[in-house]
Amino acid sequence: MNATMSLEKKEHHPVMLNQVLSIISPQHGGTYIDCTFGGGGYSKAILKFPNTKVIAFDRDQLTTDYANLLERKFPKRFSFFLKKFSEINKFVDLETNPKAIIFDLGLSSFQLSDTKRGFSFKSKDFLNMEMGINEYSAFNVVNTLDRDHLAKIIKTLGEEKDGKKIASKIVKYRNKKTIKTSEELASIIGEAKKSRKNFSKNPATKTFQAIRIFVNKELTELISGLIEATKLLSNGGILAVISFHSLEDKIVKNFFSYYSNLKKNPSRYLPIKENKKDLFQLFLKKPLIPDDEEIKKNIRSRSAKLRYAVRNENSFFYPDELRNKFLTYLKLEEGIL
Repeated sequence: MNATMSLEKKEHHPVMLNQVLSIISPQHGGTYIDCTFGGGGYSKAILKFPNTKVIAFDRDQLTTDYANLLERKFPKRFSFFLKKFSEINKFVDLETNPKAIIFDLGLSSFQLSDTKRGFSFKSKDFLNMEMGINEYSAFNVVNTLDRDHLAKIIKTLGEEKDGKKIASKIVKYRNKKTIKTSEELASIIGEAKKSRKNFSKNPATKTFQAIRIFVNKELTELISGLIEATKLLSNGGILAVISFHSLEDKIVKNFFSYYSNLKKNPSRYLPIKENKKDLFQLFLKKPLIPDDEEIKKNIRSRSAKLRYAVRNENSFFYPDELRNKFLTYLKLEEGIL
């Protein structure tokens, strides 16, 4: 079996695909931006409809194999950039007028299944966790940062209440031996949390999430990506975002709320005024979630939340107030090794 056939036969499960397609309506044609290409699930589904074009982005070098397949199949309708989605405005003209911009913020199935990437608790390979275009790896983080810095990362970005205890265990262990693998790190975290019983998830889940977020500066990238997408969209353009953990969803929810027609009134005693500075029309306050059938087919989808909004014709303005709200996370991610 050649490489092309092998890639085409690999199973990819784009999360909440049917809901996304119903929102962005590719059957009517138009240009779409897939900000998190991964294995190409959303892009392929959109390109099945005639008169559609897709511009895709991903920071992971391994996605280029999947992108090359689509470029060969749809040379005039598909283009790909190996870049972070915070840079989309450098590669997409404002005149492009995208009909929708899509973000799927979760790890792709091939990233999770590749033990060499270090995302898996059982990986015996190098402690990596890099999504691509990184300054440092998880290996650098756990073996270099001091205890207090580690504890703050684990507690804040992982929402792990045992952050200090876990950080202390990591420092104590690395003083004797360098931590080289994800399996080794997961074992250390398990020891720190062994007094706690009945875990519904692996006890290392939150710490791995925190370190991965820090290594990839995911929250900084998310806020920047949402801002750049908002600049690109024109009247009627759709911004759709699928998040997988509470910090991501908190940012997306606040972003839409800040820029939308449903922004809170300063006081319940004052008359509701039309917000002349809103940029989006928001139709749902609560996110859409996968149905039971999808969760059975793809367990990865169980924590997914889909939020979307429609851009209006108002001029873009920078969300200083929103950025300040998440400044703690952004400053923490700016920590340089």
